Amino acid sequence: MKQRVLGKCGIMVGEIGHGLWGMGGWTGSDDATNRAAIRLSIAGGVTFFDSAAAYGDGYSDGLIGEVAAEFPGKTLVLASKIPPADGRWPSNPGKTLHEIFPRKHVLGCAEAIRAAFKRPIDLLQFHVWEDAWARDAEWQDTVAELKSNGTIRAFGLSLNRWQPENGIAAIETGLIDSVQVIYNLFDQAPEDALFPACRKHRVGVIARVPLDEGSLGGKLTADTVFPPNDWRSGYFKPRNLKRTLERLDALKTDMPEGMSLSELAMRFILSEPTVTTIIPGMRKAEHVAANIAASDHGHLPADVIAKLRAHRWDRTPQEWR
Repeated sequence: MKQRVLGKCGIMVGEIGHGLWGMGGWTGSDDATNRAAIRLSIAGGVTFFDSAAAYGDGYSDGLIGEVAAEFPGKTLVLASKIPPADGRWPSNPGKTLHEIFPRKHVLGCAEAIRAAFKRPIDLLQFHVWEDAWARDAEWQDTVAELKSNGTIRAFGLSLNRWQPENGIAAIETGLIDSVQVIYNLFDQAPEDALFPACRKHRVGVIARVPLDEGSLGGKLTADTVFPPNDWRSGYFKPRNLKRTLERLDALKTDMPEGMSLSELAMRFILSEPTVTTIIPGMRKAEHVAANIAASDHGHLPADVIAKLRAHRWDRTPQEWR
C-alpha cells in the first residue's frame, strides 16, 4: 500500500483508508462480516480507519478499537468525529459554535471515543462545520487542550456535503490538520478553491464518498430499492436515482476497455496528489480486495483524466440528501 503524509501533522497513512459508516447504519453486513472486512484491510496494508461517534451510536468506534487491538505490531491510524450537539446534519448556519460544539460536549465525546478506541485518538474531527465559527476561541482552546493532554494527535473537519469552500476560513487559521470532503468523479468542485488552500497550508485531505454512496460501484439500477432504515433509501429517491443513472450512462461511454466503474472512480481520486487518503465503505471482503487493487494499479493516464473532467456534476444541498 502506497503511503501519503496527512498534511503538516506528519502522520503517514495508506492512500486507501477504510470508512466505517456503512458498518454503523447501512444494511448488508453484520458484526462478524464487519470484523472480517477490517482484518482483511489491515492484512492488505490499509492503515487509516475513519469512524464517528454517530455511526451506530458508537458501534463503529468500539468495533475498530477492538479489532485494532488484535494487531499490536501494526501502526494503525484511528480517526473519529464529534457529533453536533443538536444532532443535525448538515449544520445550521444560524447556530453559534457554542450551541453545536461547546467545550463540555467536545471533551465528553472525545473521552468516550478514546475509551472506545482504548488508546489516544489519532485524528479527531468535527462532524459538521460552518466557517462563520473559524475565529471562535472556544473550539481553538478546546482543541489545544485535547492535544496538550494527549487525548488527540491531530484535529480536522468533516465538511458539509457539497460545500467544499465552507472550511477555507478555518484552514487559514493554521489550526486544522486535515479536512474530510466529498470528492469523487462526479463531485470535482473541491479542486476549485479547497485543494489550493490545503496545499498552501499543508492540510491533509480525506476524500469521502468516493463512489457517490454506491452509484459509482456499478450496481445501481432503475429497480434498486433500499430498506427504509437504510440511509440510502433517502438519498436515492426516484428523482435523484433517475438523474444519477443518466449520469452513469454518459460516463460509461468514456470508460477504458476492461476497467470496472469502481476501479475508474477510485483511480480518478488517486490521481489527485492533494488527496492524502480515500475512505470507501468496505463492509465485505470483495470491497476490500477491489479497492486495494485500485491502489496497486496506480494513477489514470492523462488522456483518461481529461475525458472524465466532462462528467463533473455540481450539486447543492437538498432536503432529500
